[in-house]
Amino acid sequence: MSMITYPSMGKLLKKVDSPYTLVILASRRARQLNVGARGLIEEYKSKKPVSRSLEEIAAGKVTYEIKRRN
Repeated sequence: MSMITYPSMGKLLKKVDSPYTLVILASRRARQLNVGARGLIEEYKSKKPVSRSLEEIAAGKVTYEIKRRN
């Protein structure tokens, strides 16, 4: 089992409201990258889609909006 070392968990959690949101956001973006979506940053430290999605989140290139139910 490997731990996330880059980007740091602290930096990632500053971009989202909860760890659960981070997991959903990263997995959705990783799926997009896996099927050929263009990268949002110029240089990645990793080759794996999940790690790349985390790098994009840390860079502020992938964001989210919470839709409130009425």
